[in-house]
Amino acid sequence: MRMTLQELADRLQGQLTGDGALEISALASLSEARPGDLSFYKDRKYIKQLTTTRATAILVENAWEGETSAKAVIRVADPNGAFAIAAPWFAPPEVIREPGIHPTAVIAPDVTIGERVYVGPWTVIEAGSEIGDDCVIEAQVFIGQRVTVGKGSHLYPQVTVREGCVLGERVILHSGVRIGGDGYGYNPVFLPNGTIRVDKIPQLGIVELGNDVEIGCNTTVDRARFGRTRIGHSTKIDNLVQIGHNVQVGDFSGIIAQAGVAGSTRIGSGCLIWAQAGISGHLTIHDRAQVGPASGLSKDVPPGEYYLGLPAVPKKEFASTLLVPRQVERLRKQVAELKAQVEALTQAIQS
Repeated sequence: MRMTLQELADRLQGQLTGDGALEISALASLSEARPGDLSFYKDRKYIKQLTTTRATAILVENAWEGETSAKAVIRVADPNGAFAIAAPWFAPPEVIREPGIHPTAVIAPDVTIGERVYVGPWTVIEAGSEIGDDCVIEAQVFIGQRVTVGKGSHLYPQVTVREGCVLGERVILHSGVRIGGDGYGYNPVFLPNGTIRVDKIPQLGIVELGNDVEIGCNTTVDRARFGRTRIGHSTKIDNLVQIGHNVQVGDFSGIIAQAGVAGSTRIGSGCLIWAQAGISGHLTIHDRAQVGPASGLSKDVPPGEYYLGLPAVPKKEFASTLLVPRQVERLRKQVAELKAQVEALTQAIQS
């Protein structure tokens, strides 16, 4: 699709500075943009790229003042948000799945399938499951017995949803997601003959996903030992995340790539767990709290607090530890100076 800058600015309710007749045909980052592309600027660490970008136009904040090599700028309240709004206008055509069931799909006779549902090749849906209206179930998906998939949900290829699990409405599961595998539960038994037997603890619960949950590729959410592992409404989980059994995550939270949450931990609403964070079991992360990237959390996080580090501590405490090496270096120099002064005084006295 091609669009003039004036039309683009009007649709985004932005203020255009530059030639409104210029055309935009694609979106790109500042560093990768070419003539005809639209980019955006919001983070100061990319300020140097403003003067080297080849983008035809850039979305900037209303208050932005500066120089750019782009031929035009469009001032908006939120450049990142405006860029996201514009993205579908220039994207390739969306893949549309027409309702219907592929002849290779294996579906138990008592499965309930709603209206306008697509079921792709080699998908298996087992007995007692329910698929809501307007769902898209792509190729090679496995849906176990007694699973409920809410209306408008989209399960991409090779997703697994194990028996008894419940998916809310408009849930999106990307390729390789595993919902409802057994949690990590074992009990060592010390036998009279001096050996040890490791017994598996039955994982009898389910996983429940709220409405508008989206989970990235190859993430796993374990079923509960009893009761349910629950992911709240509108929570978004990135790729390669591990959620242990009986974990409870509130609404509107986010968990980013390669994070791991051990069993029975409770994460509140509006929380953010950054990439590669490791969270011990049976903790509580209260509403609006954050756990920083590559942090190791071993204690509860109060509401609204930001913990980071290894072990994770409050942000202010973590920041103070960064000053210690500088303070040590400054003290070392001061000691060296004092030592030199003492030696000079000693020599003066002796002479």
